[in-house]
Amino acid sequence: MRNVVVTEIHRAPLSKVDELAGHGVATVHEALGRTGYLGPRLRPVYAGARTGGTAVTVLCWPGDNLMIHAAVEQCEPGDLLVVTTTSPSSDGMFGDLFATALLARGVRGLVIDAGVRDIAELQAMNFPVWSAAVSAQGTVKATAGSVNVPVNIGGRTITPGDAVLADDDGVMVVPRGDIDRALQGARQRVAKEDAARQAFRDGELGLDRYGLRAKLAELGVEYLTAGEYGL
Repeated sequence: MRNVVVTEIHRAPLSKVDELAGHGVATVHEALGRTGYLGPRLRPVYAGARTGGTAVTVLCWPGDNLMIHAAVEQCEPGDLLVVTTTSPSSDGMFGDLFATALLARGVRGLVIDAGVRDIAELQAMNFPVWSAAVSAQGTVKATAGSVNVPVNIGGRTITPGDAVLADDDGVMVVPRGDIDRALQGARQRVAKEDAARQAFRDGELGLDRYGLRAKLAELGVEYLTAGEYGL
């Protein structure tokens, strides 16, 4: 493996990333045809956080956070740090000191397919983190990896500069080339959901709004009274 730190990456436009983040992970995921989700392993370390940013990617060896230190220098305002390891790791590779350095550079949060620690401090700092584990186990700084290379989490490739969205529902990536398509689809989906939400407030049933009565009949579902069913 070639160990590199790639500089001067191309980033998705922040204004568009911000709009996508406002729509939320679930909406954008559906708008893109249910693609881009990084899987249920990544969970927020505290509830209520929502963010989006441009990916600065880090590939570390398990139990070694040397390359996170190298990545901090490459971060710009609006970035989201995305970290994974060459093989599975749950060690606490990131804590409040890293968060302090990243906040000073305008970084919006962390997505890490490994462990983090100092959870109370991260919440007090309002630094959002999505991780695969929480662990007090520390790390070393001994092995070379890479910064700003394509990485894979949950079967999805994150390329430096891609849009990464994260909230209570999880984390997803929107490739830079798909930003406009994602925005258009998300706007349409929000309008559709707003209309459905109002219809449900007015008493309409999903069975009727989505034409599901015919589907039930097609699948052989019968409507019986309690007496007919023998209750």
